[in-house]
Amino acid sequence: MEQIYYIATNWINNNEQFYRLVDAIIFLLFLIGVLYLFIFALYSLKKRRYVYPTAKKKYRFAVLFPAYDEDNIIVDSIQSFLMQEYPREKYDIIVISDHMSDETNQRLEELSATVIKVETPRSTKAKALQIATDYIDKSDKKYDIIVILDADNIVKTNYLDKINDAFYSGCSAIQTHRVAKNRDTNTAVLDAVSEEINNSIFRKGHTQLGFSSALIGSGMAFEYDLFRENIHKIGNIGVDKQLEKSLLMQNIYIEYLELVLTYDEKISGKAGFYNQRRRWLANQISNLFSGLSQLPLAIIRGNWDYCDKLFQWMMPPRIILFGFIILIACFFTFFDWSMSLKWWGLLILLCITFSIAVPDYLVDKRFTKALASLPVLFLLMFVNFFRLRGANKKFIHTKHTNKNMD
Repeated sequence: MEQIYYIATNWINNNEQFYRLVDAIIFLLFLIGVLYLFIFALYSLKKRRYVYPTAKKKYRFAVLFPAYDEDNIIVDSIQSFLMQEYPREKYDIIVISDHMSDETNQRLEELSATVIKVETPRSTKAKALQIATDYIDKSDKKYDIIVILDADNIVKTNYLDKINDAFYSGCSAIQTHRVAKNRDTNTAVLDAVSEEINNSIFRKGHTQLGFSSALIGSGMAFEYDLFRENIHKIGNIGVDKQLEKSLLMQNIYIEYLELVLTYDEKISGKAGFYNQRRRWLANQISNLFSGLSQLPLAIIRGNWDYCDKLFQWMMPPRIILFGFIILIACFFTFFDWSMSLKWWGLLILLCITFSIAVPDYLVDKRFTKALASLPVLFLLMFVNFFRLRGANKKFIHTKHTNKNMD
């Protein structure tokens, strides 16, 4: 250890000017990222002043449940959704059944759900949604709005009513407030916290400043014709980010309904967390590079929503940002403590940002206990950067179980 300290100190003394320049550049990049998060987190504290009035018209809904190997949860989800207060004749439930048993499919049909059976070589949510819209187009049914839910999602009985109100007032694309329905492990607790940070910064904070909400893959609603047009433009992996890119390039605003909740199962194990984040990271990087070609045109047109989205995708995951700031601050504390002060200050600002973004109900004993898992999750995310090849070209299924809300 003493030898390492001597070598590092000697190198710093001999290359002080270069070393300080590199430090300044890296700090500036991290500062921009932290300030970006802080500003939107701060605006998320403002209460929404506008509530959509009750609609004078009841639109027709197609509610899609893409379900891959979800026999153990899909029936309960459909039974729960059928408790909607919305007129039953005004919405149809369509389950895209992929690799599910005939017994499950029959039970779904008995519950009045339309079951589209698919057995595709490459099972993806995008492909399932494309098949569903093709099926609807060939039928004699017409829909105004399409809602997309995951097989594990549970919603309240006024869910469709609230979405109907927003569309009646002029919305074209909506992301509802997705929250955790389970916090049974340390990983699930931190996953729930991470999602609420995203909700505060990339959804509520953004819409408070006039930017579009980020999509998240479920709990989404779109004008039917708009969705049909855009779903066939995207590739197989990463529905939410590809839809965002397509809609924002058309200057279509995405609204966030904070008070309309979609309960979603959180990842319980570290292996599931690793695979899910690997897929998300690969999709983010892929969409970033494919979207950069449209950046000059977006700037010329003043499409700042699209520019903001690309900048958002340039940022590293928050756990990586948090972990590296700690590591750099600790490094300078040992080798040049005066240089470490600004890094510790940046870490404090990032912690303040997270404390603003995390709802009070999630800060409890389970959260305190779960913090011990952060170093492991940081390492898993870091390893993901070296295993991205192919992650955005194949479907990585996240297995769900039937878990109650807590």
